[in-house]
Amino acid sequence: MITKVIDGLSFDLKEDFDFEFIAEYGQVFAVFDKQDSGNLCFGVQNPYKKLFLKIAGAATTESSTNGDETISRLQSTIAVYEELCHPRLIGMVEHKEIKEGYLAVFDWFEGECMGKQYQSFHKFIALPLEEKLSIYNDILLFHIHANERGYIAIDFYDGCIMYDFRTKQTMICDVEFYQKKPVINTMGRMWGSTRYMSPEEFQLGAEIDERSNVFVMGATAFQLFGGGLDRSFEQWKGTERHYAIALKAVNEDKSERYPTINEYYEAWMKES
Repeated sequence: MITKVIDGLSFDLKEDFDFEFIAEYGQVFAVFDKQDSGNLCFGVQNPYKKLFLKIAGAATTESSTNGDETISRLQSTIAVYEELCHPRLIGMVEHKEIKEGYLAVFDWFEGECMGKQYQSFHKFIALPLEEKLSIYNDILLFHIHANERGYIAIDFYDGCIMYDFRTKQTMICDVEFYQKKPVINTMGRMWGSTRYMSPEEFQLGAEIDERSNVFVMGATAFQLFGGGLDRSFEQWKGTERHYAIALKAVNEDKSERYPTINEYYEAWMKES
């Protein structure tokens, strides 16, 4: 274990890594080094703007993959960001090879993450119903867009949702595991948070399709408006009709869900 210091901020790595290239992007003001993805991330600021740097190849302490796997995954993510470009998706500025790794540079977003592992999670849950409905609408519209581009939302969960409580702007910040259709479960338990995953994401050989995306959107509704995995009406903080729509979306039987995200969206919006 070694400790690195950049611009006065320290973080730990399993092995040394050359970070000289960071200086060309600005001064580091934030370090994110605890992700199990293996990526090491920095917030940097220069005279013109703030940027978010995602680096693959450094041996982070919490990584669940080796360096080569992390590099390959980040490289494969580039095309996903390019194809899913959208006002609600964090913008990618550039990407390139670096010494013993790979770098992707994104716009910085002045928001907080909804992830349950962050303190801001409770701020999200405490928001007024109308504000949460607006956030949810942004999430749905982005995933309608992703579906139209032929993508399945793999590993979408509250850690992918950011929100600026001042400007009331929503942003999706991570589509690293989104995959082009058709998608077959070759893992058994796939990547993701159990609170958001459809039954087929635990079934080896199962097809992960648009009805699976409908499930994810329903699970997102229960996280925003209800009790997460406790999907009882007693925990629901919205209308009874919206509860029924979300409950249909998370039906264990795929055939009983809405067949498309558009149909789910239409049903939801009729009650909004």
